[in-house]
Amino acid sequence: MYAVIKTGGKQYRVQAGDLLVVEKLDGEPGSEVAFGEVLMLGEGEAVTIGAPLIEGAVVTGALLETRKGEKVKIFKKIRRQGYRRTRGHRQTESVVRVTSVAGGGKETKWEGVIDLTPKVILNARARGLGDAAVPATIPSMPVKAETAAPKKKAAPKKAATEAAPEAEA
Repeated sequence: MYAVIKTGGKQYRVQAGDLLVVEKLDGEPGSEVAFGEVLMLGEGEAVTIGAPLIEGAVVTGALLETRKGEKVKIFKKIRRQGYRRTRGHRQTESVVRVTSVAGGGKETKWEGVIDLTPKVILNARARGLGDAAVPATIPSMPVKAETAAPKKKAAPKKAATEAAPEAEA
């Protein structure tokens, strides 16, 4: 069973178990998200189209993480005028694992395990760096009282010209 849902101004075709990257959603990682705007339900040859929505149909999922997407570069230029501007933008996005599709008296559930490991850590593991490569997971070192105390400055050394006459005497 699959469904076409609308979220963030876009439409997505989903089924139970799909991993979905959508516009930013509110909530903490691990929380449940429900999409009520179901435009179409389908199972094999049987298709139900809403006008515009299907009443009682709902798609639920688990919010895995909210992160920044790929960087988009914006470059402006006016030729022969010395005008060039470069800017960048990273849109926030949410990753959702679809757990169930229900509507029309039928329901399909996903029976897998939800892993909340962020993409940053997965990428570091893939490069063989482990979890220590991620700055957020590195514990901060406690500051010792001895190193925090200010040290006394040493007296300035005598200039070479002053030391030379004493050496001759």
